[in-house]
Amino acid sequence: MAWGLLVLAGVLEIVWALALKQADGLTRFWPSLIGVSVAMLSLVLLGLALKDLPVGTAYAIWVGIGAFGVAVFGTMVLGESMSAAKLLFLGLIGVGVAGLRMIES
Repeated sequence: MAWGLLVLAGVLEIVWALALKQADGLTRFWPSLIGVSVAMLSLVLLGLALKDLPVGTAYAIWVGIGAFGVAVFGTMVLGESMSAAKLLFLGLIGVGVAGLRMIES
């Protein structure tokens, strides 16, 4: 259950980061409201997951899911640049998240 909450919290981190991008410095109401609301929900889910998971591992995975997801979405949908180095380091984030999950099982 805790792992599911953590993954959902990480996915919501992607949503709130992208909503804040669309909020244009919190000057657009709906994207701002979505971004802040989803960020709060993501933090609540992270807090619930922390009841059963080590904080260092859970936080690293939460941030890793968010960072990886936002970078991939930014490249594929928003037209942000992708280089071989960026792809390599995104892959390392993925390996790190998977590795942390495996050692905590």
